[in-house]
Amino acid sequence: MSQKHLLVVGGGPGGYAAAFLAADSGMTVTLADDEKSPGGVCLHHGCIPSKTLLHLAKLIRETRDAKSWGLDFGEPRIDLSALRNWKGQVTGAMGKGLDMLSRQRKISRLQGRARFTSSKSAEVRGQTVDFDVAILASGSRPIIPGDWAALDRDLLMDSTSALRLEGIPEKLLIVGGGYIGLEMGTVYSALGSGVTLVEMTEGILPGVDRDLARPVLRRIKNDFRDVYTNTKVASISKAEDGLEVSFEGTVEHSIQKFDRALIAVGRQPNSEDLGLENTQVETDERGFVIVDDRQKTADPSILAIGDLTGGAMLAHKASHEAHAAIQTLLEKPADRSRTVPAVVFTDPEVAWCGLNETEAEKSGRKIVAAKFPWSASGRASTLGRTDGLTKLILDPESEKILGVGIVGVGAGELIAQGGLAVDQGLTAKDLANSIAPHPTLSETLMEAAQAHLKTNPHIYKRR
Repeated sequence: MSQKHLLVVGGGPGGYAAAFLAADSGMTVTLADDEKSPGGVCLHHGCIPSKTLLHLAKLIRETRDAKSWGLDFGEPRIDLSALRNWKGQVTGAMGKGLDMLSRQRKISRLQGRARFTSSKSAEVRGQTVDFDVAILASGSRPIIPGDWAALDRDLLMDSTSALRLEGIPEKLLIVGGGYIGLEMGTVYSALGSGVTLVEMTEGILPGVDRDLARPVLRRIKNDFRDVYTNTKVASISKAEDGLEVSFEGTVEHSIQKFDRALIAVGRQPNSEDLGLENTQVETDERGFVIVDDRQKTADPSILAIGDLTGGAMLAHKASHEAHAAIQTLLEKPADRSRTVPAVVFTDPEVAWCGLNETEAEKSGRKIVAAKFPWSASGRASTLGRTDGLTKLILDPESEKILGVGIVGVGAGELIAQGGLAVDQGLTAKDLANSIAPHPTLSETLMEAAQAHLKTNPHIYKRR
């Protein structure tokens, strides 16, 4: 297999990882992607630019919070042009790095959208590429409901256009209380927008453990102008000075005006116009490519990874599936994790992996929840951020760790340990007996386990 020619369609975190790993294994690799450099949506229009802006938003909030600690930096002055330049420098440098890694591996790069003409050939901007095997990694894109798609895109943004930071609207509506809506709301609120968030379900972050969502809700209710749950957007229309929006649900004023709106109601797979009808690849009713546990499609010559295959639409999942796909092509045994951590980079951050209490309740599974409030954390106190919580989901009989949830400053940096604990079948006792450095936030995982075992010195429980 090492001498085979591999075509990778899509240069995101899954696509370029697959291409690089295949080249390192001795394959001849062609990588086709619309962007000038590898990285995909994550690098150029998603993860990296959004986290760059979220870091700047965090600095703005911290300078304001510092007044209560005895430090007054004054009100931050925001230079939008400089912010955009900094964001561009970050993504540009990373793109150049990936481009260099691609050249070092002698990967053939084609800029353009690939379209299959058969199970062994494709066209990219009129150029025919014959291959032995292919990996589909074309990713996903934001959903804009059909009735709204025709509206002026200067007024109606998706997550991609919102990251361009073309201006700071005085009144911004965000439709969707998932991670994209909350993260972009966090950015624009810190930069000066009066943000109104509307979510059609009963709470923000649908499906996420309510113990983890509550601290975020408390924070955004202070930072945002309004937060409407159990509320639908009935209509959006262009007005003389912006947008006129009508609501249905719990909102008091059913018609309001906004300068701009950001639609963050989900993503859909980029499976159209790939020529899949010329292959044996099968898709489901939503357009996601159907794969097995080795990333194989119904076509023996084509595998698929990442957002295109559904499930959690996360960059690290795509990268992990790239490893699995290359193992499949090399006919090596599967060696992979099934625990995919998720992080919402709000303030506070939310991170989780494995089973959560909300899911357990819906399925009727019996669990034990062990919690450690950050009000008892020395490190959280030094940061002035005791609004966090670390939570373990345990099997009541074996005390194995089935899931981990963390909300608080830097939660995303802590969740990998939780994923390892779930994957390795560790018990509460294993975690409780580990030694964490003090004072750190990483201690809270150990202390949650100790709280369950009633051996935590920082939590008093009356006998």
